[in-house]
Amino acid sequence: MTPSYWQQASRELATGDPQMAELVERFSDVGLASRGDPFSTLARSVVGQQISVKAADAVWTRFSACVGTVTPEAVQAAGISGLAGCGLSQRKIEYLSDLAGHFASGRLEPARWNTMSDAGVIDELTEVRGIGRWTAEMFLIFNQLRPDIFPLDDIGLQRAIFERYFGGEKQTLKILHAYGERWRPWRSVATWYLWRYLDPVLVEY
Repeated sequence: MTPSYWQQASRELATGDPQMAELVERFSDVGLASRGDPFSTLARSVVGQQISVKAADAVWTRFSACVGTVTPEAVQAAGISGLAGCGLSQRKIEYLSDLAGHFASGRLEPARWNTMSDAGVIDELTEVRGIGRWTAEMFLIFNQLRPDIFPLDDIGLQRAIFERYFGGEKQTLKILHAYGERWRPWRSVATWYLWRYLDPVLVEY
């Protein structure tokens, strides 16, 4: 389901910004939507690291078949040996086991995130092996639907800003960070539209 803030954010981003207004109009029939369960979303992000989308889908299918319903308890029950036949690297098996342990022990508790800041959730998520800042930011945008995440380490976002606002000229991260201030408090939404500019096909994380 599209976030309740989506229409307001789109209108405000389009006001006084012709480049963004054109994107808002072009992609008016689609919007951001949550992928669902926090654990399976994070597990899928780990499975897909550093491999193609096609390969990631194949490995995820095998992984899901191995564990059944993708829950922390199911991953723990499968164990290291059970996950070894799913097409996962040893490192990803260790990452998934660590992620399951964080959920099962309560060190990661999604219900608590509703009262936490973006930075607080990022700090908590990046304590898990295999989850870096970029993955945490993708999770906040695509699962938690946080409205003001600006993932400047994302190469696609950088490229879109260069092309739309700087005539294709590369800029420093410092300049891009300052430029993004114009899109507060809707930087997640601006990021989504800029990604669509590069690739109209919706991407889920």
